[in-house]
Amino acid sequence: MPLTGAPDGLLPVGTPIDRAAALRDQPGILDELAEDPTSRVLVLRGARAPLTADGLGLQLRPVHDTDLVVRALLGRDDAGAVLLALEYDDADPSWRPLGGWAELRTVGGTLRARDADLATLAMSVARWLRDAEFCPACGARTEVRQAGWSRHCPSCGREHFPRTDPAVIVAVTDGNRLLLGSNAAWPQGRYSCFAGFVEAGESAEAALVREIEEESGVRIAAVEYLGSQAWPYPRSLMLGYLAHTSDPDAARPDGTEIVEVRWFEADEIGAALAGEGDVTLPGAASISRALIEHWHRTVRRGR
Repeated sequence: MPLTGAPDGLLPVGTPIDRAAALRDQPGILDELAEDPTSRVLVLRGARAPLTADGLGLQLRPVHDTDLVVRALLGRDDAGAVLLALEYDDADPSWRPLGGWAELRTVGGTLRARDADLATLAMSVARWLRDAEFCPACGARTEVRQAGWSRHCPSCGREHFPRTDPAVIVAVTDGNRLLLGSNAAWPQGRYSCFAGFVEAGESAEAALVREIEEESGVRIAAVEYLGSQAWPYPRSLMLGYLAHTSDPDAARPDGTEIVEVRWFEADEIGAALAGEGDVTLPGAASISRALIEHWHRTVRRGR
């Protein structure tokens, strides 16, 4: 889940794997790469990915080390191609990754940036390959093409591609403080930015204003776009903003999704970023964390 920075570099720019899109249309490319001894395979077991011994990376398998069918070309790096294989159950119980299996939803925020990007990419493609077997227009079974990146319907001729849903994620400030919320599903003391999906016929900025007022009660006077991050739950592209409000006293939780909202001073955020105190912030690889850190740096520079 790479962070893609705005033109002025307000958020760090990710270094995702080269997706090697130019290779996708080459006939038989998956079979060719599956025979290449330099290729490696990322095996997903349902929604779980294999971790390295330190738990901070993905453990790839040599291509000759698995009998699973390669489903897609994820990309390539200096060592060679990275391919995707899927297990729908524990098809190979004899192999256990050094760091065990873990869901990206659980460990995505703690993985190294490159591995988080690769895991997000793999999970997004895998979910689409599993869920989009039939043409949504006519119901016919589709044929996978472009090394796992498109489906062709032989009945109606339509071409289908993985879907991405835009969502906004927002850090709200009154200039000197940062407003964060606590979700009903989170443990006590965990806070993050506000987020929501862009609805049909709605701009990202309009969605931002609507979501913030619904979840926190405050009205937005101005916004700054800072960057974006892909997240495969369910298939989101998170558009990150810093939003400014002129009515901080209106802050209140919606009581359903958000059970608490709280204004934080810069010193409080600094302590939480350092892991001090009883406030838990999002993981280091998440765009929510990047938005919070950006606000904190900006306030510190202004003092």
